[in-house]
Amino acid sequence: DLWIISSNGAVTRSLTGETFHRDLLPLETARALCAQMDEFRGNLVITFDREGKGALLLEHLEELTLSIRRWLEKNMECIEFSRPIEQALGSDPLQAMFCGSVERMRQAAAVLASAPVRAHITQLKTEYPARDLCILDVLNRSCSKGHALERWAHHRGIAPEAVVAIGDNHNDAEMLNFAGRAFIMENAAPELKENGWTVTRSNDACGVAAVVDLLIE
Repeated sequence: DLWIISSNGAVTRSLTGETFHRDLLPLETARALCAQMDEFRGNLVITFDREGKGALLLEHLEELTLSIRRWLEKNMECIEFSRPIEQALGSDPLQAMFCGSVERMRQAAAVLASAPVRAHITQLKTEYPARDLCILDVLNRSCSKGHALERWAHHRGIAPEAVVAIGDNHNDAEMLNFAGRAFIMENAAPELKENGWTVTRSNDACGVAAVVDLLIE
């Protein structure tokens, strides 16, 4: 009876494939996003809740950072290329991702902050300064790991005080705020360390295992 919250909270599904909840980005919102973020089309990847070709949609690879290109190249069988990207947008996607250098994504975030579509979306950020990599995730309004975790806990009758969450980046903040026991990795984004959450070891030093050991002592 294991369930996974994925795609920044957009999908909650069991390991056997049973879906509890999906919070998709409405098609018209996705189309508006593409139009209003036109100068960042080369950084845009749109994901869908499907397997095989078409699970990932983008215009081209040329403007993406090396690490993102490597990830996409490993999943080439899932990619559909379309110019313009709207031509292949025929159903509600899971989310849109703008991927690029930290500075490029700061520019994208500034444009998105003043775009009309901003009122209809949730914007989350995952940033790795050491790799000069930033991902801006765009989801349906009010969709996040925190909202998904709260929905699942309520469904199972689990109080927030009994929930444990472990995170390391900006897109984990809502989830950490909900959990009664919140931990962050030693290598977490510096801003997360300002919230008073317990710091465990880094990702490379078995930080999750250290939390489990602490909880079962």
